[in-house]
Amino acid sequence: MPEPARRGGGSPYASLWPLSPDVAYLNHGSFGACPLQILEHQRWLRAELEAEPVDFLVRTLPGRFAEVRAALGKFVGASPDDLAFVSNATSGVNAILRSLPLAAGDEILTTDHTYGACRRTLDYVAARTGARVVAAPVPFPLADPAEVVESILAAVSARTRLALIDHVASPTGLVFPVARIVAALRERGVETMIDGAHALGMLPLDLEALGAAFYTANAHKWLCAPKGTAMLHVRCDRQEAVHPAVIGWGYDPASQAARFRAEFDWTGTVDPTGWLCIPACIDYLGALFPGGWAELQRRNRTLALQARGLLREAVGVAPACPESMVGALAAVPLPRPAAGSPVERLDHEGMMSWFRERGIETWLFPWECDGRMVIRASAQVYNDADQYRRLAAALKAAVLGG
Repeated sequence: MPEPARRGGGSPYASLWPLSPDVAYLNHGSFGACPLQILEHQRWLRAELEAEPVDFLVRTLPGRFAEVRAALGKFVGASPDDLAFVSNATSGVNAILRSLPLAAGDEILTTDHTYGACRRTLDYVAARTGARVVAAPVPFPLADPAEVVESILAAVSARTRLALIDHVASPTGLVFPVARIVAALRERGVETMIDGAHALGMLPLDLEALGAAFYTANAHKWLCAPKGTAMLHVRCDRQEAVHPAVIGWGYDPASQAARFRAEFDWTGTVDPTGWLCIPACIDYLGALFPGGWAELQRRNRTLALQARGLLREAVGVAPACPESMVGALAAVPLPRPAAGSPVERLDHEGMMSWFRERGIETWLFPWECDGRMVIRASAQVYNDADQYRRLAAALKAAVLGG
């Protein structure tokens, strides 16, 4: 694919996305961003759907879903038969947690880095079943991935029924050593659900080799699919007990043949065109660079590490984790704002608004372990280093003042 023309400065690839050239968009991690060509592909699919809804949804959709499963399965290293479609990773987590036969005294293990919506799901399920949520404290900053494994294993007990572990932690951007975690937990008789909300498209995946009982991931983040597009992988020996959060026409307790896929494929009338765009996303982004997806992921990681260095230097802090734990998200714990600085009295939402008023979309989070803010920078091919230099300069002025 030839290199696109520049638009409004920044990366030459920015012209492939409909993002405003007036904003340095450094928060791809929150909701993703869909390229113009994929949006056009979805528009044509929607036009076809609306031209003959019954034919599209009843007659042709099963075959189209099979094609998507085949392409997605190849991309993530999984059998197509073990894949289901969900609207987001939170929906995937809900489906699994609400399918578990939990009882009073059972424990569900997670960490204090888990995504807030998933933690609320854990609390909801625990309150309804009498189970207990155990959150292993994973240090941040940390010096070695082994600290993650040790913290999680130290929280396992004879009552642990499932572990919900992030692949890429949302608040801190840490890439957890999930292969080591899954293997170590299985040795202790504990199955794992991996929340891979950020991992699909950010990291190379081989779900069958990973061996987790459950894995969910958003396609609308680093795969750049339309919003509300995600997947759920369930190991074949665990599918019988799993149901979507919404029961519909696909539920047939008398039939086990393809029941897992059938239940998730039809939970009611929805717009399926986002999921149908997944093969186009895989092909389109994979063709941006001569080295395909490997080169794209390597480029994004290099850019995230560069962003981390610029932000650290701006506020004078040490690296919060080894480079091996950085994907396309980089988080930097901030010192407390100096007295008289522009953001001295602002919370994280106020600080995000402060940056947005200056044409920078970024993301901050109150890290509860020590009362400090964490700033998280995302890296996607439409970003470039100048945008992070701009963020670093604004961050220095905001936090240090002067």
